[in-house]
Amino acid sequence: MIVEINNFPRESEKQIESVDKALSILECFSDKITELSLKELSEKTGLYKSRILRLCGTLIAHGFLVRYNASRYRLGPKLLMLGKAYERSNTLISIARPILRELTTLTGESAKLFVVEGTKRLCLAREEGPYPLRYAVREGETFDLHAGASGKVLLAFSSEAFRNEILNKLPEEMTSTRPIDRDHLEKELETIRTRGYGSSLGELFPEVAGIAAPVFDYKNTILAALTVAGPIQRFAGEHFQNKCEHVIASARKLSQLLGYAEDDSSIASR
Repeated sequence: MIVEINNFPRESEKQIESVDKALSILECFSDKITELSLKELSEKTGLYKSRILRLCGTLIAHGFLVRYNASRYRLGPKLLMLGKAYERSNTLISIARPILRELTTLTGESAKLFVVEGTKRLCLAREEGPYPLRYAVREGETFDLHAGASGKVLLAFSSEAFRNEILNKLPEEMTSTRPIDRDHLEKELETIRTRGYGSSLGELFPEVAGIAAPVFDYKNTILAALTVAGPIQRFAGEHFQNKCEHVIASARKLSQLLGYAEDDSSIASR
C-alpha cells in the first residue's frame, strides 16, 4: 500500500511574500513611533531601501501610508477607517466602553478589558484613571496568560485543554517578580474559579496591583477579563475589597449585556 504524504501547506496557511513584507512595514509604527524615515524602515525590517520604496508606494496609493518631507512616512487614513469599522463590528468593545468608564470613576483606577489572543492576552479596550500616577497599558498590547490578574482569570475559566497547553509551556526562568511554580499556579487558578475573581499584588511589577473578574457570553463561556490596576498602595486594606466589589459587579453587568444568564450553580462548578 502506498501512502502519499503531502508536505505542502494548506491554502489557508500559505503566505504571499510581498504582502507579508508590506505588513511588516506597517507593524514598525506604534503610538510611540508615529513617523519613520526610509533608513529607519530599512533598519527595522531588514529590507533594501529600493524594495521599501516600491512597497511604500503601493501602501501610499491605497491610503495605508502617507509620505511627507521627502522620505519620511506616517500611517495613513485608511487604517483609521478600518480601525473604526473593526470597533463598530466588535460589539464587545462598544458595549464595554461605558462600563469601563464607569468602573474607572468608581475605583479611581485605570480599567481594561483583556481577551485571549492565541497563547497571550490582549488589551482590547482601556480607560485611563484620573490620577497622574497610574499603570498604563496600550490597547493592542499583549501579555502572558500565566501572570497578572486578568491573565490568570482568563486562564482559570478557559477549557482544561487550553489551560494545560499554557501550563505545559511555562517558561523556566523568572519572568515576573517571583519564580513560576506550576503547582502553586494551578491551586491559584482553582481558587479564582471558586471565588470568582483574581488579583495580583506586585506580581508583574513590584509597585503595581490589579483585580480582575471574568466576563461570560451567552454560551456561558469565558469571553474576556475586566480589570483595574494601579499603584499597590491604593489597593491596601478596605480599598482592595471596595475595588473588588466594583470589578465583580461591572464584569457581571457586562456579561448580562452580552446575554449571559447566571444560573443557580456556583462558579466553582465550571
